[in-house]
Amino acid sequence: MQDKQWTVQIHITEDGDDTRAEAVLTTQDASSITGRGVAHRNPVDRPIPEIGDELAASRALEDLAIRLHDVASDDIVQLAGPVE
Repeated sequence: MQDKQWTVQIHITEDGDDTRAEAVLTTQDASSITGRGVAHRNPVDRPIPEIGDELAASRALEDLAIRLHDVASDDIVQLAGPVE
C-alpha cells in the first residue's frame, strides 16, 4: 500500500474586529477542498488577535471536515456496491 500525504493550509485575514480563515486541503492528485470560518470580536472584549485566529481557523477546519465528509458520501453513493 502506498503512503499518501495530504496538505492543509490555513489562510487567515483580519479586518477590524473580523477574522476570516480558509482551510485548503490539497491531495496528491492536486484536487482541493476549501473550508471557511469567521470570528467576530465583541467590542467590549480586549483585542487579542490570536483568539480570533484560533476561532476562525477552528471553524474553517470544521467546515472543511463537513465538506470532505460530503465528498466521501457522494463517492460512496456513486461508486460503492458490487462490481458489475
